[in-house]
Amino acid sequence: MRTVWLNGEWLPADEARLPVFDRGLLFGQSVYEVAPVIAGRIANWPHHAARLASSLRQAGFADATEWPPVLAELVARNALDEGRVYLQVTAGSAGDRDFLAPDPPPRPNRFAFTQPALLIADPRAETGLRIVLRPDRRWGLRSAKTTQLLYAVLMKEEARAAGVDDAWLVEDGMITEATSQNAHIVDARGVLVSHPVDSGVLPGVTRISVLAIARELGLPIEERPFTPAELFAAREALVSAAGTLVLAVVEADGRPIGNGKAGPVTAEIRARYIARLRGEGA
Repeated sequence: MRTVWLNGEWLPADEARLPVFDRGLLFGQSVYEVAPVIAGRIANWPHHAARLASSLRQAGFADATEWPPVLAELVARNALDEGRVYLQVTAGSAGDRDFLAPDPPPRPNRFAFTQPALLIADPRAETGLRIVLRPDRRWGLRSAKTTQLLYAVLMKEEARAAGVDDAWLVEDGMITEATSQNAHIVDARGVLVSHPVDSGVLPGVTRISVLAIARELGLPIEERPFTPAELFAAREALVSAAGTLVLAVVEADGRPIGNGKAGPVTAEIRARYIARLRGEGA
């Protein structure tokens, strides 16, 4: 039985409970983080902690939990060698439903859990991902990692119905990001192009390493939106996220990207990123 952490208690997953009047449940006023676990160690935590603090500020509530010892203990209790660790913080339960939280605000509800997953040996690293392009109809505050993920869920389901792996979202003629990953291309000039991390996309932690590794490789980098036409003309396309690391995109809307196979730049960035994660976990 998987052990979870809820408001300071260690519980079997099927015994963890939240109040019906939790503001995350009623209004989506909650934020979360997910970090990769490699060799039993949590990777990139300082970046995740910084993004969590930013998300909390934008979502309008506070939390003072010291997460590193909680998450380390959670990984140990579940004997997680490789996978993901999730934490979520809600604006608490006020005892009744009201758009306005009481003053003083309720204590936040906090929980965390682990999830085993193949990150390094992900078979999709060899095959690449096939995607479809879909309109981006999410709400505007995307730089906060909130749990308002309905549209992402709907687009993932639409991608599955189309027989592909995921969807990339398009707004005002520009690609913003994937449903749960940052999107990048290596364009026809050999430039790595990545959407800037403004309010239009999530500031991905893995994206930080992708850009740093690209600089190590001597690749020119442009942080700007790019069009579907640029995607179709690109040498390579790739996604980055804590839960999937770095993966190639080999097809979009039925059209091959580059030669239709995972490209050498993506493969090298992925390999160097995995080496970083293994080094951090050593």
